[in-house]
Amino acid sequence: MLIGPTAAWTLLFFLVPLGIMVVYSFGQRDVVTFKLYWGWTVQNYVDIVDSLYLNSIVRSLLLSLTATGLCLVIGFPVAYYISRQSRRRQNLLLLAIMVPFWTSFLVRTYAWVNLLANQGLLQRLGEKLGVVSGALDILYTPTAIGIGLVYSYLPLMVFPLYVALERIDPALPEAARDLGARRHRAFLRVTLPLAMPGVIAGCIIVGIPATGEYVVPAILGGGKTLMYGNVVASQFFEVGNYPFGAALAVSLMTLMTVVLLLSRRSTARLEEVV
Repeated sequence: MLIGPTAAWTLLFFLVPLGIMVVYSFGQRDVVTFKLYWGWTVQNYVDIVDSLYLNSIVRSLLLSLTATGLCLVIGFPVAYYISRQSRRRQNLLLLAIMVPFWTSFLVRTYAWVNLLANQGLLQRLGEKLGVVSGALDILYTPTAIGIGLVYSYLPLMVFPLYVALERIDPALPEAARDLGARRHRAFLRVTLPLAMPGVIAGCIIVGIPATGEYVVPAILGGGKTLMYGNVVASQFFEVGNYPFGAALAVSLMTLMTVVLLLSRRSTARLEEVV
């Protein structure tokens, strides 16, 4: 009885829609009447290797990996600093990180349009500092999408890193230094291995949704740089090819599920070692 509501919710709003998506992915669409009929074909999955869609997959993976790496590089020092503060100061710093979430995701993304546009705030600031001359030409490029992804998902990297780093006993790095290890060596041999479960969790939380991101490429990419999520949406809303759109979505979910399972296995092994 306790798990009944959760099981019903999962069945109704997750498993049933997922099953419908899988069934649609094996259907066919009449190219003349645009009607959907069930031919139970795998041609939709075969068509994914077409250069147009394959390029969008590769582009999505590259942007996702780059954004995840940048979030890790930026978020790790931030999380490490927060974890070494007093409890009251930790709460204040974590609150400061959560404040942007109180504003709509769309509003925050559209704000970057004004920041990155030519003659925008970023260009004017760069001109005053003497580091920019001429137009930035960043908006509606993969660079703008990367900036938007890092900005949007950075807090999701900081939180699991903070949890992992906060659990590390400060006496362990100090013991390593007492035994002759320099500060950087103590970090690499003690702190970083103990924080790896948080690193893996943060990379999963950031990397998986970033790969299928739709809003950021649509707004900051201006439709010029297609990512996987945009291709899937176009098949449903513009082309009307539901079977192929469903095949694209199922393929992405399958890929992300494999990555998630492998990551969970790595995390379990690390926790056993720790």
